[in-house]
Amino acid sequence: MWQEIEIMMELTLYNSLKREKQVFKPMNPKRVTMYNCGPTVYSYAHIGNARAAVVADVLFRVLRHIYGEDHVVYARNLTDVDDKIIKAAKELGVPISEITEKYAKIYQDDLAALNCLPPTSEPKATEHIGGMIDLIKTLLKDGYAYESDGHVFFDVSKYDEYGQLSGNTLDALKKGDRVGEGEVARKKNAADFVLWKPELDGVGWDAPFGKGRPGWHIECSAMAKSELGETIDIHCGGVDLKFPHHENEIAQSNCAHGKPMANYWVHNEFLNMGKDKMSKSLGNIVLVHDLLKDWDGEVIRLALLKAHYRSELVWSEDLLRESKKNLDDCYRVIKKTIRLVGGATKILKQKYDFNEIPKGHSLELRDDLNTPDALKFMLERAGTLNACLGLEHIGDANGYLKDLKKVGDMLGLLQKDSEEWFRGEGKEGGLSDEAIENLIVERAEVRAQKNWARADEIRDIFKAENIILEDGKTGTTWRRG
Repeated sequence: MWQEIEIMMELTLYNSLKREKQVFKPMNPKRVTMYNCGPTVYSYAHIGNARAAVVADVLFRVLRHIYGEDHVVYARNLTDVDDKIIKAAKELGVPISEITEKYAKIYQDDLAALNCLPPTSEPKATEHIGGMIDLIKTLLKDGYAYESDGHVFFDVSKYDEYGQLSGNTLDALKKGDRVGEGEVARKKNAADFVLWKPELDGVGWDAPFGKGRPGWHIECSAMAKSELGETIDIHCGGVDLKFPHHENEIAQSNCAHGKPMANYWVHNEFLNMGKDKMSKSLGNIVLVHDLLKDWDGEVIRLALLKAHYRSELVWSEDLLRESKKNLDDCYRVIKKTIRLVGGATKILKQKYDFNEIPKGHSLELRDDLNTPDALKFMLERAGTLNACLGLEHIGDANGYLKDLKKVGDMLGLLQKDSEEWFRGEGKEGGLSDEAIENLIVERAEVRAQKNWARADEIRDIFKAENIILEDGKTGTTWRRG
């Protein structure tokens, strides 16, 4: 029985490479490494990009709690050299860096609004060109790559295990239309992929095989090696990257180093926009930047965690509304506890070790990041706390509040002050917090004077601003509806 409990408490992850859920065993518990493919920074990130980042963030939090914050190294790259970026810079007549720095900052701000922790490092592709050139030189020397008309291609026929991650066999690829990057005429095999291309519109770096720019796949291999090592513990990303990007990363890294690029491959599934997957061709792309104009980042984050990361997530306004209500319920009971229970504020400011988290929640996240069940546990704890306060079992309330805090921290939720949550942000040109507070004071005064006309005017002002007043024994509080 004890052995069974110990096994349950181990972290398990579904390894896409092995197609099974496995107990996670890092190479070095003192330096656990994970890499997540970040965006190509030429435009705004969409909600699918955000799902991959939030899933990786939950995994990062779990690993930090198990192994210690100082023992987990997380790299999330920024692809800041790409043909789309080069062409956009030419059309706008601006330096490439002007475009990439703008959208990198927007991406970072968007993820911060979703409560994603900053990664340990955020390498840029342009800072690792030398490492890419070295990898390509090794692959050429060892016969895994070849030059053709100013390009360098990886020869997939030289790597027997090509297709192991995605299930795409070389025979199937030869029969299909997939040809990767570059022109078929330059390749030995249609499935060969480009490692290096000639310069484009004057953008390029000097290399032994000609001035040029890197292919997409070699960028991540070089950055992962530089930041984390030749073999890393966990490589994350969306399932859309499994082929060809991750398959090609594995091929070039394994051949260059003679060892696995990563021991565990963790992929999150697609977003489903009703009956369709989100895609540019269908015109149903939802941008994080736009969502944040109408919804708090925690609402978006909770919505993204409603489905298990390996299941498709159906995205809708109803999902956002439901998530908003869930958070309202939690913050309302937190606010109530602060008002009724001494020491509640101190509890909310504390940090907790993973092993202090209630076992139900702890086991759920250790079981392949089962966020739906963890969220269910969080909401149940909020309900129990509310019932406890209703029965005036004040002595038990601190314990339940502590549980709620621990669960929220692990999921990256309930990170705001409850008063701040309900007040939210006012609309542009609307009443400031100070103006609202002044009107509440005036409202009390005119009601005491029985000046009902002015009291009605203030009521109408609050209604127009969607301000909800809550009168209690200790005075009047307010929130935005």
